[in-house]
Amino acid sequence: MTIEVVVKTNSKESKVVIKGNVYCVYTKSPAKEGKANEEVIELLSKHFDIPKSTISIKQGFKYRRKIIQIKE
Repeated sequence: MTIEVVVKTNSKESKVVIKGNVYCVYTKSPAKEGKANEEVIELLSKHFDIPKSTISIKQGFKYRRKIIQIKE
């Protein structure tokens, strides 16, 4: 499964919100040294109740908009 994610960094709380076909992921982590990307994967794994190893970022490592691949 492939999903589109928009990341909002430096938020007050970490959460996943679905807006249409796009998942908005709010992270407390800053967008430095991949910390926000790690938190995105962690939050999505909790949201979908799957292991973190099944989630990978396919596009957008350095951008707010990302394409995430979830292995089934």
